[in-house]
Amino acid sequence: MRHFHFIGICGTAMGSVAAAMKRAGFEVTGSDTNVYPPMSTFLEGEGIQLFEGYKRSNIPEEAEVIIVGNAVSRGNEEAEEVLDRKLLYQSLPEVLKEHFLRGKRNLVIAGTHGKTTTSSMVAWLLKSAGRNPSHMIGGVPKNFERGAEFTDSEFVVLEGDEYDTAFFDKRSKFLHYLPEVAVINNIEFDHADIYEDLDAVLLTFSRLLRIVPSNGVAFLNGDCQNSLTLVDAAPCPIQLVGLGENCAVRISEMVPKDGKTTFKLNGEEFLLPMTGEFNVRNAAMAICVARQAGLSDDEIREGLASFAGIKRRQEVRGVERGVTVIDDFAHHPTAVELVIEGLREGYPGRRLIVVLEPRSNTMRQEAHKGNLAGALANADLAVVPPVLEAGKIAEDDLLNVPQLVIDANAAGGNVRSIDSVEDIVAWVADEAQEGDLVAVLSNGGFGGIHGKLLDALKG
Repeated sequence: MRHFHFIGICGTAMGSVAAAMKRAGFEVTGSDTNVYPPMSTFLEGEGIQLFEGYKRSNIPEEAEVIIVGNAVSRGNEEAEEVLDRKLLYQSLPEVLKEHFLRGKRNLVIAGTHGKTTTSSMVAWLLKSAGRNPSHMIGGVPKNFERGAEFTDSEFVVLEGDEYDTAFFDKRSKFLHYLPEVAVINNIEFDHADIYEDLDAVLLTFSRLLRIVPSNGVAFLNGDCQNSLTLVDAAPCPIQLVGLGENCAVRISEMVPKDGKTTFKLNGEEFLLPMTGEFNVRNAAMAICVARQAGLSDDEIREGLASFAGIKRRQEVRGVERGVTVIDDFAHHPTAVELVIEGLREGYPGRRLIVVLEPRSNTMRQEAHKGNLAGALANADLAVVPPVLEAGKIAEDDLLNVPQLVIDANAAGGNVRSIDSVEDIVAWVADEAQEGDLVAVLSNGGFGGIHGKLLDALKG
């Protein structure tokens, strides 16, 4: 029996893979700085011994393979122990490839935006149609108990992250995933801490297309100019999906109503229980993948109708005093723009207050300031706190929030900067009127602002 020790075991993907390996008969232990429910209780229920904190002594003498999480870097006591003892170590994507993906029909959903929603849709369409797929998704799909589950199905649905694999492997995670099908929803410059420029991002996506087999297919956004630059050099079959005449699978006749959207794909009508053009695009990609997996359009329609969405993707957190508080993970200026557009479409006539925390590495960089200012100008009111942990970014690269406010207001917005979560909550509670939407956009916890807003609105 091989013994695997996971450094950083309480992440969603790490924990789910650890549990699946335990069920497969391996001995599994793990450590993390954040050992708390629900992941800690889930892992303990699987019979996995957990260590809180990172210590050299946590690594069992009998451990044969050490799985090193993406968040672990040099200087971590356990990572240093692994190197000093010359133990066999692997990244999580490597373990997935060797123990869960080889020989399977792997459906990899990639792109700068929409991959969590699209991969969740694909997984649910297959599940609803009785295919019982494995899945590994970065968010938490409301149709599933967890973001990652492993079954005996031939299908594996993977959110294909272009972020790097581990401190010792700087390739994108998705290059380990053995795709039969690859989706590229769109490509923009993102992850400024990893990629120098857009060309570097395009290079890693081109490498994804190079490992799609000739009996597989890649679905690309035919309306995304950056994605189209990859087509000519791609060695695998390509299908373009989108609104343009160049698309083999063409979206048309989008009609939003009552929080839902009807649309057609090459003349076949579908109903999506979501609004926003970007969600229709996500659904179109999911339909293409489901068809490739053998589902009929009727099976797909039934699955789409019961798709419940993703936590932290336009998720309503509560309504107080007639004010609806919405949570979204928006991590990039384009995501901010798309969320605002989607809320405008889904809640026509409502006043929109946006509370944005520039938390992701991309959002904290000055390079995207212009796009961000334009996006914020589309809200009725917006507020932005100072950049989190600004000292970790070079001054020349750091987003200048005061200038962002000036630029957004010059573009017709009504934007201000407020320093603390408590002061933001007090301002929103004072400004909000019955019928307003308050959209909180952050890829972190943002100081528990959602609950504090709802409490303040109660009065």
